[in-house]
Amino acid sequence: MNSPKPARGAEPRSNAENLALVERVIATADREHPADGVLREVLASAGREAKLDAGWISGAVFAYYRWWGWLEELPAAGSARIRRALELDARFQQNPASFSDAHLLARVVPRWARDEIGMTPALARALQAHPTIWLRSRAGQGRVIAHALGDCQPFGHGKLVDALKYTGFADLFRTPEFHAGQFELQDLSSQAVGFACNPQPGETWWDACAGEGGKTLHLSSLMDNRGLIWVSDRADWRLKRLKRRAARARVFNYRAATWDGGAKLPTRTRFDGILMDAPCSGVGTWGRNPHARWTTTLQDVRELQDLQLQLLRHAAPALKPGGRLIYAVCTITRSETVEVAERFSREFPEFQPCPLKHPLGVSQAGKDAAGGAESGFAQHLILPQDHHSNGMFIAAWTRAV
Repeated sequence: MNSPKPARGAEPRSNAENLALVERVIATADREHPADGVLREVLASAGREAKLDAGWISGAVFAYYRWWGWLEELPAAGSARIRRALELDARFQQNPASFSDAHLLARVVPRWARDEIGMTPALARALQAHPTIWLRSRAGQGRVIAHALGDCQPFGHGKLVDALKYTGFADLFRTPEFHAGQFELQDLSSQAVGFACNPQPGETWWDACAGEGGKTLHLSSLMDNRGLIWVSDRADWRLKRLKRRAARARVFNYRAATWDGGAKLPTRTRFDGILMDAPCSGVGTWGRNPHARWTTTLQDVRELQDLQLQLLRHAAPALKPGGRLIYAVCTITRSETVEVAERFSREFPEFQPCPLKHPLGVSQAGKDAAGGAESGFAQHLILPQDHHSNGMFIAAWTRAV
């Protein structure tokens, strides 16, 4: 649940009713019922009861799964695990150094994931920190929005001059600026994808796995709402939500169509650019969605790799010669990032790696996915510890013929 209000799960606002709702979410959540979705349903069904504290409940649920690796020795029944998770969460947020690197590395994620993502102490600590809320303002309106909302810090470098870090507690979805389409809640690494695409006014783009349209809206903004964006997704309900978001943001230069990822494309159009924001394991979002750490498997990663390659194979012929193909996934597993890029490059030699400057500037690691300086490389790996954002992998090609 990507709440616009940062939860402070350790704050002493618990009561029996709130705790019971946390227990209800945990008892219901499983692989087929992700905790964030269950949480939304439970909070909606609870209504506006006098003692309901949605922020505390959300924080407690996320703390429970964030610190799951520390709770196995406690009884499964009752509230002992929830209270212990809240204690650990409060301790870490106040004093991260009180946890040793070895302790974190052994318990933060399942064993299979440690090898797939190359777990480091810095990454482990980033996954245990409370997630940052990032806003994307309309182009040139960053300072205006920061002043109107308050509690905003501009990102301050790279291309993302209108990206804002929000540190307040207001319900941003209720602000007049949000309803006027003046900003979107969008993670910093997702904003980086739009700048990696670098679409130009008048071009024709395809957002092939658009979901509910967060990146579509950004592409349109970068194009000054000129040109055309085809958007597709396998789920029609996501495209309906995209339509509502686009209307609020006053984005009109798009056409939507369902696409199941197969060889039959939603249009015969040839594109100046294709964004393949493919379905993935979401490991890069595990700081924001800790329940997924314990429901995602290595088999999921392997199957998603096959799907990602299939999507790229089917979409690639729709790119014009000289056009740009951008592959982006909010994961940091090797199988879904550099391995997919390497296999696609071998299968499609007419697609040449396209150098792109890292839109976020130099990360703490100072390296891109290929191990070089973060400028002029065709692959970039954004890690959660680099800029307090989700993890993201971006690869780019241009079609020679």
